[in-house]
Amino acid sequence: MLGLGAGGLVAAPYLQRRIEDFLGAASDKDPTGITGLLPNGGGFRYYSVATSVPQKNERSYRLTVGGLVEHPATYTLDALRALPQTRVVRDVQCVTGWRVPETPFSGVRLSLLLDAAGVGPEAKAIRFTCFDGTYSESLTLAQARRDDVLVCLQMQDKPVSHSHGGPVRLYVAPMYFYKSAKWLSGITVTSEVRPGYWEERGYDVDAWVGASNGRSDTPTV
Repeated sequence: MLGLGAGGLVAAPYLQRRIEDFLGAASDKDPTGITGLLPNGGGFRYYSVATSVPQKNERSYRLTVGGLVEHPATYTLDALRALPQTRVVRDVQCVTGWRVPETPFSGVRLSLLLDAAGVGPEAKAIRFTCFDGTYSESLTLAQARRDDVLVCLQMQDKPVSHSHGGPVRLYVAPMYFYKSAKWLSGITVTSEVRPGYWEERGYDVDAWVGASNGRSDTPTV
């Protein structure tokens, strides 16, 4: 029994990684959404609204910042890494009910990118687009400037994996996780809020945890 227990402890991290890799890959090709019901070892579920998502790497990834700004910009991964990094540790809360406590996210504050771009006086909101070709999200300008809204390069103190929306994803700490768009590729400053993918399907645009979508979850901040 002791031998079996010791063997289980040794094998557990390897098995967890294999399960996470399998579920992540399967979710990209799963039109039924069944894989999204299965938790991996970290408690996360894998969701994608696209039939497949291309892989991006050091050479191919780009993040554009444009719209109502004075200085439109395009960032590579190296350029984002060279900027000041912020680490935030918060619970992750999905609107479907599951929660992953005390999850570290690290990256560039969205406000820093907006300041570098020079937001125009008529700006009121931000629209986010993703390289899956389908997903989008939005925040008001005031929400986007919060210190706990990040353009993330790391999740759980590791580079954001493809399955988790890497190499770069959005993280909006005080809101339900659907606001934290995966596979982030575009940040566009706009004159009004444009509802994102799930908002067009009935979810709240202002998705504060515990104060929206008819739920009473404990706030994450």
